[in-house]
Amino acid sequence: MQSPVFLITPPFTQLNTPYPATAYLKGFLNTRNIPAVHADLGIEVTLAVFCKAGLDNLFKEISRQHLEFTPNTMRILAMKEDYIRTIDDVILFLQGKRNTLAHLICGRNFLPEASRFAQAEDLKWAFGTMGIQDKAKYLATMYLEDLSDLIKETVDEHFGFSRYAESLGRSANSFDELYAALQKPFTYLDTILIRILQEKMDTIKPRLLAISVPFPGNLYTSLRCGQWAKHHYPDIKVVMGGGFANTELRSISDPRVFEFYDFITLDDGEAPLEILWEHIHGKKERHELKRTFTLSGKKVEYINNTACADYKQGQVGTPDYSDLLLDKYISAIEVVNPMHSLWSDGRWNKLTMAHGCYWGKCTFCDISLDYIKNYEPIAASLLVDRMEEMIVQTGQNGFHFVDEAAPPSLMKSLAVEIIRRKLVVSWWTNVRFEKNFTLDSCLLLKASGCIAVSGGLEVASDRLLKLIDKGITVSQVAKVCRNFTESGIMVHAYLMYGFPTQTEQETIDSLDMVRQLFETGVLQSAFWHLFTMTAHSPVGMDPGKFQVRKQTNVTGTFANNDIQHLDPSGADHETYGFGLKKALLNYMHGTCFDFPLQKWFEFKIPKPTVAPDFIKKAIEEPELNSSPNSKLIWLGKTPAIEIIQKSKKGSKWEVMSLNFQTLKGAFSISVEPAKGTWLLQLLPQLHISNPQQMTLQAIKADYEKAGLEDFELFWDNKPVSGLYKAGLLRV
Repeated sequence: MQSPVFLITPPFTQLNTPYPATAYLKGFLNTRNIPAVHADLGIEVTLAVFCKAGLDNLFKEISRQHLEFTPNTMRILAMKEDYIRTIDDVILFLQGKRNTLAHLICGRNFLPEASRFAQAEDLKWAFGTMGIQDKAKYLATMYLEDLSDLIKETVDEHFGFSRYAESLGRSANSFDELYAALQKPFTYLDTILIRILQEKMDTIKPRLLAISVPFPGNLYTSLRCGQWAKHHYPDIKVVMGGGFANTELRSISDPRVFEFYDFITLDDGEAPLEILWEHIHGKKERHELKRTFTLSGKKVEYINNTACADYKQGQVGTPDYSDLLLDKYISAIEVVNPMHSLWSDGRWNKLTMAHGCYWGKCTFCDISLDYIKNYEPIAASLLVDRMEEMIVQTGQNGFHFVDEAAPPSLMKSLAVEIIRRKLVVSWWTNVRFEKNFTLDSCLLLKASGCIAVSGGLEVASDRLLKLIDKGITVSQVAKVCRNFTESGIMVHAYLMYGFPTQTEQETIDSLDMVRQLFETGVLQSAFWHLFTMTAHSPVGMDPGKFQVRKQTNVTGTFANNDIQHLDPSGADHETYGFGLKKALLNYMHGTCFDFPLQKWFEFKIPKPTVAPDFIKKAIEEPELNSSPNSKLIWLGKTPAIEIIQKSKKGSKWEVMSLNFQTLKGAFSISVEPAKGTWLLQLLPQLHISNPQQMTLQAIKADYEKAGLEDFELFWDNKPVSGLYKAGLLRV
């Protein structure tokens, strides 16, 4: 049997679910009959540290340090026996294996508490009396964060659960600092990582070690893995790929990097990895490599055999999560917010609806790169096939679609396919807040199991949204958020400050727009980030067009994506970060909406100029959806019928009462008997199980063929217009 490809994700990405890159690649390699094994070293290192034996070793290591400790560290060290005693139970609880421990944790007399618990004085307002599991997860997360702070202060300054040594990898135009760090002896965490890697390498005996590096926080540990493997297994080839390489290393020229890797591949990894596998087995020549950097003599060479085509999304197979420790992942709650917690709480199978972005215009985004510009959707039927396969394989029916922006039409097709197959799933994804997300469309998504969406509101300013070429307005975002929220789908917004030419007034006005969105209840979660100019975005490629300029035009020999820039016409953006985030944290908790915005800043700011009821008026505007090409879908049940005799002032007539049973109760309408009879024969034709969906135009023609009059008067007004409550949707 051939030696397998060993695919690894180095520490650290997420604790609650595997990062999907290696599962995608393993699924593809299965289709090519190339043996592969994969591992998430992040969760394995975490579990090796956060256990009784791990903490016992940690405290012994700290005792050998001769340092001045902070009072907080001294407190943790004084309670080391309490940490050692409780750690295994806490991890089991966060793995979902000891749920009854929640009562003990919430009693606040079980876990030792250090500085992170200062923010946990009053949690009843956040979790109420029923959310005991979530409250316990939140407290247990702070307990782990206290231990994380201890590690960072005492034995490994770079430690972080999802951002290990991130500062060394972010914007590292030069490899010097990283290279110097890698010449030092192993850190405490390095030693644990390499021990686990060695055990796996000795067992698997791979011919190719493939390291996925999605983020700057994985870079240092990936280099440590490559360094050790190349030293101890010189016959094994090491290849690095992933999101970090795709954005940061496109112009790499420092040969020292290839002391740690033999190859670095860019963009979609399937074809480059397959060709590399064939190359190391003597089936392909060096010049046939695809999108691959390697060393030629003492110089870095980029080889790209353009004759080799990439695989279509329908050809890459179903992601394969076997080999991973799926029952060992840890669900944490870092922020007291049900939408925000989705990133760290729960085991999600990761899938993609479409390669690339269907919009592909945002000027801050790397739209020139393959992972954005090459848009290719996957058929809804194939997506649901893959979902069913993954449910069987993982035992989990939760899905996070990790698209740049999921296409609305494909989301609706996916929802229809899920409902038709009677598949029980929960899913969420990233979207553009565009007008196609009507209330009826959102109700369809909700019926299929959609629980949440996240999307870019960005600067919350119409002028700047136009400059970004986002294709949306603040008013439109508000309406879409209303539709999602009313349908029962949670909404998270990505917020940006510091876009080129953004003034102080626009920053404050954006904050007030965000405040109003939370106050009206149409937005549940959000996150601010500072604009970063990147080399492969329209702003980075043509800064003059956006009235900013690069601080330097020198291309580094290592990472070259983030660009330092000057914004002569904009505000001093970085000074606003703390105030914006402090205000947002309170709004997410449902408090302080009546505070003046000046409250959040320690320096003088202008008063907001947006109308205080701007968002309220926007969401109160009626939604118009009268396109004759709209398709109708019936999700409901056959109604009970009753003919009722009516009389008034000597006149008598009949009405037909249709009583619909829904999951939440009953819903009734009364119509003329002839029109009711027509409606009864129409609904089965509109049922979601019928593959031939009727348009509004076809329904009107059928209505008039039946000899009935005033279709618009009947269809667009009560009581028929309220039938969405029973499951009649126009999408």
